[in-house]
Amino acid sequence: MLAIPINQDNSPEAVLDILCTLKVRDVMTHPILTARPSDTMRQIQQTMKKNRITGIPITDTASNLLGIVSMDDIISALDNGWIEDPSGLHMTTKVIVLQDTMTLSFCVSYFNRFSYGRFPVLDADSKLVGIVTASDVVSTLLVALNREMEKIEQTAPTEGAGTQMETGPSGERAIEFRTEPFNFEIAGQASTEIKKILKAAGIDQSISRRVGIASYELEINQVVHSEGGVMRYVIAGDELTIEAKDRGPGIPDLDKAMTEGFSTATDRVRALGFGAGMGLPNTKRVADTFSIESTTGGGTTVRVSFNLKGQGPQARP
Repeated sequence: MLAIPINQDNSPEAVLDILCTLKVRDVMTHPILTARPSDTMRQIQQTMKKNRITGIPITDTASNLLGIVSMDDIISALDNGWIEDPSGLHMTTKVIVLQDTMTLSFCVSYFNRFSYGRFPVLDADSKLVGIVTASDVVSTLLVALNREMEKIEQTAPTEGAGTQMETGPSGERAIEFRTEPFNFEIAGQASTEIKKILKAAGIDQSISRRVGIASYELEINQVVHSEGGVMRYVIAGDELTIEAKDRGPGIPDLDKAMTEGFSTATDRVRALGFGAGMGLPNTKRVADTFSIESTTGGGTTVRVSFNLKGQGPQARP
């Protein structure tokens, strides 16, 4: 596996901007070679060798992704004597995929989280539209960073630039972001912006990291499990409060929802790399205070707070 050495907790703002601006569709390879489940493992091996690639998606005639055959699958076929079998019998069917509208930040986190050399890319209709490798991401990032460096050299930095929080009559500062179901073009935006705000305010990195973890988990929960909602951040004195309020099915059993590993994620959610059942437990673990309210059919509201001057619970590495 080729990991991508980018720390999204403390990378320069220019890098974070690129990761949140570029989309998976900007880095993926397309069109791509595919095979049918009736093609033999031998045929796929020969195609991989001829084109110098290490994996081929298996699709039907309507471009629906059925599985993938990697070099490891070919080696297993050779070792076990099924190299002449149809690929449909031995392809890997549990495939983690990316959506073409996801930001590059998702792409980087997937390569650093999963031990895969490539990810198939689907569009909003779940049709295969491309494939992305770590080298695709790195090469695109290098080009984008070079362009950004040229801009920085020509433009004097502006102190305090970026998203600002509105100040209320009582002196508290607040900002809101809206989420939409499976809209990965804006997913992660709230978490990125609040980390920028905390960094500009000189908040300790360990605290900003905990805020980022909780914010990301709550934001993604809204994107993949609800009909959308609002992420609201309020800073009053030395305390930051996050209120994540969604419109959705609600949670019928809060005790189960707070159990690590419990998940009601659909196959689509799991295919996108989510649904491990750690979102709410992770949020509670890193926050100073945590509360949750939910009604069946009425949506869910989660509130967490952080002391911006204290240490609080420590996030696991």
